Amino acid sequence: MRLTWSAAAVVVFLALVAGAPMFAPPFWVTLGNYIGLYSIAALGLVLLTGVAGQTSFGQAAFVGLGAYASAWLTTSYGSSPWVALAAGLAFTALVALALGFITLRMRGHYLPLATIAWGISLYFLFGNLEFLGGHTGMTGIPAIAIGGLELKSERSIWYLIWGTTLASLWATNNLLDSRPGRAIRSLRGGYEMAEAFGVDGARLKIVVFIYAALLAAVSGWLYVHLQRFVNPTPFSIIAGIEYLFMAVVGGAGSVWGAVVGAALITVLKQVLQDVLPQLLGRTGNFEMVVFGVLLIVLLQRARDGVWPWIERLLPKAPPAPVRDAAPLAPRDRGAASGPLLEVNAARKTFGGLVAVNDLSFRIEAGEIVGLIGPNGAGKSTTFALISGALALTSGDIRFRGASIGSRPPHEIARRGIGRTFQHVKLIPAMSVLDNVALGAYLRGRAGVGRAALRLDRQEEASTRAEAARQIARCGLDAHTFDAAGSLALGQQRIVEIARALASDPTLLLLDEPAAGLRYLEKRSLATLLRTLKGEGMTILLVEHDMDFVMGLADRLVVMDFGEKLAEGLPAEIQRNPAVREAYLGGV
Repeated sequence: MRLTWSAAAVVVFLALVAGAPMFAPPFWVTLGNYIGLYSIAALGLVLLTGVAGQTSFGQAAFVGLGAYASAWLTTSYGSSPWVALAAGLAFTALVALALGFITLRMRGHYLPLATIAWGISLYFLFGNLEFLGGHTGMTGIPAIAIGGLELKSERSIWYLIWGTTLASLWATNNLLDSRPGRAIRSLRGGYEMAEAFGVDGARLKIVVFIYAALLAAVSGWLYVHLQRFVNPTPFSIIAGIEYLFMAVVGGAGSVWGAVVGAALITVLKQVLQDVLPQLLGRTGNFEMVVFGVLLIVLLQRARDGVWPWIERLLPKAPPAPVRDAAPLAPRDRGAASGPLLEVNAARKTFGGLVAVNDLSFRIEAGEIVGLIGPNGAGKSTTFALISGALALTSGDIRFRGASIGSRPPHEIARRGIGRTFQHVKLIPAMSVLDNVALGAYLRGRAGVGRAALRLDRQEEASTRAEAARQIARCGLDAHTFDAAGSLALGQQRIVEIARALASDPTLLLLDEPAAGLRYLEKRSLATLLRTLKGEGMTILLVEHDMDFVMGLADRLVVMDFGEKLAEGLPAEIQRNPAVREAYLGGV
C-alpha cells in the first residue's frame, strides 16, 4: 500500500517523539515537555474555539484547576497523583459545567469578555487562598509513579507527557469524525440548521466546553508533577491568551494545529527572549510585540493557520470509500389518525408588525401541499413557526395530534419533521457526505465518549452509507466527497434535500427547493418528490415557480399579508380572482 504524505509525516513525528529523550540535549527535552503540555491545552481550544466557534480566553484557569487540585491533595492528604488526577478532573468538570451554564448563553463579544472575567477571577483566587500557598506557591509535590518507577527527571516523564498528548490527539480526531463531531462542527455559524436536525445546541456547547476544560486539567496535572512546584503565575489571563494564540497560529480548525502552534510559539518565544535583549540592549517582554506583528501577518497570509497552509502544499490522499453497512433503523411512523399537521389560528408578531395573522390550515398524511404567496406574505415565517425556529405569539400547531407550538427545534425534529432553508445553510468546508450525514443525527446514538474512543464505527459506517444513498438518490453522487461550499447554488439546494431525507422525516418542509435550479434539474426534483409521496412521505413546500408547484402539489394554500387568502386545488387557485389579483398581478 502506498504511503501517503500525511502517514509519512506521522511516522517521522512518532520516531522523533520516541527518540528525543534518549539523544536530545537536556534543554530540548525540557522544551519538548512544555510543547507537549501546551499542545494538550491548546487542543481544547481547537475544538472549542476553532471548530465550535466559542471563543475562550480562560483555558489557563482550567490548567490551574487541574494543577492546584493535584498539588493540594498530594501534599495535604498524601493522595496518590493518580487519585488526585481523578479528583481534579471531577472538580474541573463541575466548575466548567457551572461556568458553561453562565457564559455559553452569551453571544458575540460578550462570551470572550465573560471568559476573561472568570479567568482573571480564578487566577486571583489561586493567589489569595492560604491553603494553596498564596502567591508564594506550593512545594514538595511528589513525582508521578508508574508501578515502582518514579518519573522524577525530565527524560523519564517525557513519554507520559507525549503519550498523553498523542492519546488526546487521537481521541479528538476520532470525535470530530463522528456523529457528535459533525454536530460540533455545525455549531459554528449553523446553529439554527443544527437544531433543525435534532442537535441540542445549548447542551452540546456545554459538553464541548467541559471536554476542553478536562484537556486543560490533564495538562495542569502533568505540569505540576513535572515542576513539583506551583504558583499562580502560569495560569494568568496572559497565559490564556497565549494558549488561544497557539491554537490560532497552528490552525484553530485542525487537530494537528494545536501541536504546530504550541511548538512554534514555545520555540519562538524562547529564541526571542534570548535574542531581543541583546539586540535592544535592555530586558522586557518584547516577544509579545513580535507575536502581535506575527498574528497580523498570519491573518493576512494564512488566516486558517500554519498547519492547513502546509496541508494545502502536500498531495492529498484519496477519501476513504463508503462501504456497505447495515441500514439505519427507519422511523416508527405508527398509525396516523386525523390530519398529520394542523395550524390553528397561528399568529406571530414582531413588535407592531403582524407577520402571520391567525393562519389556519391542515395537511393530511401523504399529501404534497404548496404554500404560495407574494414576497413578504409570511410563508417563511410560517415555516419557522412549524419547525420551532420561531415561537408562536398565539394560536397552536399540532403534529400527529400533539401540540408542537413554541417547542424547541430539536424537539420538533425528534417528532419527525425535516426541513430545508430559504437561504442555503450548509457547512461549506465539510464534504457533501458529511453534510448529508448530519441529517441522520437523530438516527444514531453514539455520544462524545464512544466517539472519542472509536467505539462507534459500526454506527458511523451505517450513517455514511445512508448519506451516500440519499446523495445518489438526489443525483449528486459525483460530488459525494467535494466540499459543499464548492458546489453551485442549485446543487447546494439539492444537498439540503438529501440531508433532510437522511433524517427519514414524516413531514418534509421544503423552502423554495427549485430556486436556482435549471429546467432539467427541476424536472428531476419533481420526479423525486412524487416518488417520496408514493413512499408515504408528506411534503409542505414554499415555492415561487408557479409551473413547478402547480404541476406537483395536491393542494395549495395562498397567503397574502400574513393571512390565508385562499385554499384549494391548483386549478381552483388559478381561477380564483383574489389570488390572480394579489399574487399574479391580475394576469
